[in-house]
Amino acid sequence: MVDIQMSDFSAIGIVILAAGASTRLSTPKQLLHYRGRSLLRHTAEVAIASGCRPSIVVLGAQAKRLEAEVQELPVYVVENNRWTEGMNSSIQTGLTVLQSVHPTVKAVVILLCDQPFVSAALVHQLIEEYDRTGKPIVASEYANTLGVPALFSHVLFPVLMALPADRGARYIIQNRVQAVARVPFPLGAIDIDTPSDYERFLHAIV
Repeated sequence: MVDIQMSDFSAIGIVILAAGASTRLSTPKQLLHYRGRSLLRHTAEVAIASGCRPSIVVLGAQAKRLEAEVQELPVYVVENNRWTEGMNSSIQTGLTVLQSVHPTVKAVVILLCDQPFVSAALVHQLIEEYDRTGKPIVASEYANTLGVPALFSHVLFPVLMALPADRGARYIIQNRVQAVARVPFPLGAIDIDTPSDYERFLHAIV
């Protein structure tokens, strides 16, 4: 079994991946609005509300512009200067900072800022399933796949740090299915990559 108590959220860190350039949008997707605030700020507020500590926000493209969205929140903001290399570089950047500021961290939850329906309750579900099953990975299940938001035990930190170029957390999940516990998150299938995605999303929440 894993070595945390179910309620010990302070043993779990969060890394928010927000470094991409949103090339298929006319504006950074991190700045698209949802319920009166940007997607980036929404995701950071979810992380804070979860009670997990610390929360690391990894920026890359337009980092200075995006930093203003979260600069007064109790999160660590780090710039990934290698963001063009792929999501693996952002995971590695965030995890390096996480282990630096919290050397005894027991697990990390990885969040993306383009999944608007992520919530503190979902983060709690991931942690509770981690505690219940003892599995080193707890992934969200949606659209017939497993992906992020996902929790990774500290025993897999070296694997995350060694991700191949341009691979993300899903690569590890898909290659270690027997080690994965699942939490249903149907709304995780809704992410925003294009203007039409955003339009459909806005119509869906009206």
